Amino acid sequence: MKSFGQAWRRPRTSSSTVAESALTDFPDGVKIWHSPTDAEIDICFIHGLSGNRDKTWTAHGQHNPWPTELLQSRLAKARLLTYGYDAYVVKKSVSSTNRLIDHANNLLHDFTAERASSGIISRPLIFIVHSFGGIVCKTALIISRQSPESHLGQIYKSTRGIAFLGTPHRGSWAADWAKIPTWALGQVKSTNRNILDVLQTKNQYLEFIQTSFLSMIRELRETGRPLQITCFFEELPMPGVGTIVSKESASLEGYSAFSIHANHSEMVKFGSAEESGFKRLLGELVRWDAMFGTGDSTASSVAELESDGKTPNATSSLQTTTGHIFNASGGTQHNNTGAGNQFFGNFNGPVYFGLPSTK
Repeated sequence: MKSFGQAWRRPRTSSSTVAESALTDFPDGVKIWHSPTDAEIDICFIHGLSGNRDKTWTAHGQHNPWPTELLQSRLAKARLLTYGYDAYVVKKSVSSTNRLIDHANNLLHDFTAERASSGIISRPLIFIVHSFGGIVCKTALIISRQSPESHLGQIYKSTRGIAFLGTPHRGSWAADWAKIPTWALGQVKSTNRNILDVLQTKNQYLEFIQTSFLSMIRELRETGRPLQITCFFEELPMPGVGTIVSKESASLEGYSAFSIHANHSEMVKFGSAEESGFKRLLGELVRWDAMFGTGDSTASSVAELESDGKTPNATSSLQTTTGHIFNASGGTQHNNTGAGNQFFGNFNGPVYFGLPSTK
């Protein structure tokens, strides 16, 4: 398999390749795809790097995102939403300087505000997340869990299930940006290295998020409200690049993991209800829908998949750094205001980074 650096080739520079509008109309925030009057559950879609809240979920040749075409009749009492954020980390124009924690905080605030304005702050919630969107989602839930502001804690309290599609829980070899030639990152394009660095394998901050997330789902299980989780990984490589997120990195120990016969980009673009990847995902959504009590799914042709996963043991951890300190539920929360990694969490015991690394 080619290294990521080998996949890059020096372009022929010209005024046309360098010149690009510095301002791009980027669709961000919450967008409602479908909102039945008798909705009993929210399903929110979050895209990954270089994604778009509509286009990421739209198959080639289709005019609308597949959830609006394939889920409305099958999950009749589900409100469908999508969330957008500037995830272009390598651009010819100006890249966003937002860090992971900034995207996560925005997601938490925007989604909380939308649900509050709709009067459904405690409605059961499912996330369907692709790639880096899964890391943003996990971080937002960790912040919600530890927030001293009760309204921001509602997302954590309401979340019932997450479908991770190609999420690099342990990083991705493709994020080893140090191997990309400097001309590709500095002279021609603008980059957001804060996000790129987080996604590298063996990144300490990514391990911290993973450890905190495992601690969170363990707590939910022990309090009688287990979080339903299913992972999906890509079967096919990206042309000229290879597999972006390995099966090992896309999976969580103790939870079901299924493949989707597509590459990393195409694995979230279902063209019809007959695709096996769609059927696998829908099977989980139907099962969760029945568990949460809405019970109005009409996808009778989809066999219910058994995936009674066990939550792996994980130790709650916190790595402190300089910045603002304020009291949070269960301990002290530290928010770093510098340009480096952001660490947050609560003090309940020793700090451990005991997760095995995946090469």
